[in-house]
Amino acid sequence: MKKEDLSAILKANAYPGRGIVAGRSADGKYAVSAYFIMGRSENSRNRIFTVEGEGIRTEAFDPSKLEDPSLIIYAPVRVLGNTTIVTNGDQTDTIYDGMEKGLTFEQSLRSREFEPDGPNFTPRISCIMNVKDAKYDMAMSILKSDNGDPHSCSRYTFCYDELKAGEGRFIHTYMGDGNPLPSFEGEPELVNIDGDMEAFGKLVWESLNPDNKVSLFIRFIDIASGKYETKIYNKLKGD
Repeated sequence: MKKEDLSAILKANAYPGRGIVAGRSADGKYAVSAYFIMGRSENSRNRIFTVEGEGIRTEAFDPSKLEDPSLIIYAPVRVLGNTTIVTNGDQTDTIYDGMEKGLTFEQSLRSREFEPDGPNFTPRISCIMNVKDAKYDMAMSILKSDNGDPHSCSRYTFCYDELKAGEGRFIHTYMGDGNPLPSFEGEPELVNIDGDMEAFGKLVWESLNPDNKVSLFIRFIDIASGKYETKIYNKLKGD
């Protein structure tokens, strides 16, 4: 698979929806994760990321304007032991609870499917990053409707060992704008991960469509120690 320029991919797509990037820093020292949300409606755009424990949660920036919270208020990031879970919905909790009981990532998601927001039927995208004993591996998942069929869910899991320095995988909910919105297709895209946390976060944030971007989460986990640093960007807070 050809490695693509992450910034170019983002700039060429005005509405990838929600996206997860996971990989390894250019110097090889850090497990890297990014999660962003975008919005077209006032309800979707009325959000910010806030820190909650070792993870984050979405919140309404202006609670008085919050309409339906069911698919927009959730914990995108949680940490279970040495595993960082990143998703685009409340399946974060499903994965956390399942893995805590001894289920695998894939088994935990068997009870879930795409979002009930027809006609889009937004895919559920998820990622786990395992950092333990100075080793790092990760996996991604997408649960999507079978060509828009609300009665059929297609499930795909992608596992990656020995991630190369400066490389990551990028999965997002939509191929682009449209009505209905076209679901992501194929294997997660192979992309570059450049710079330190500040530089990488700035690259992603500035590459997202300025009208549609809402919030961005960046985390760099030291593979040797397991310690991490986090940066959050919120459009409505002027970040």
